[in-house]
Amino acid sequence: MTTELILLLGLYAFILLGVFMGDSGPQATFSKSAPRLAARIQKNLSTGQNFKTADENHSSDWKQP
Repeated sequence: MTTELILLLGLYAFILLGVFMGDSGPQATFSKSAPRLAARIQKNLSTGQNFKTADENHSSDWKQP
């Protein structure tokens, strides 16, 4: 009985690890999305898009070019 339980748990763990660490796992997703995120950040920095000026309640270190 113990041997069967260990084999079933091992198989279950092997399948779950294959699902999470396979080609469509989180690591591959982050690797594929990093270039797109970097391009968006570079575009926002170069064009000044989505930046706001400081108001009374929040200070900002951004300087006018």
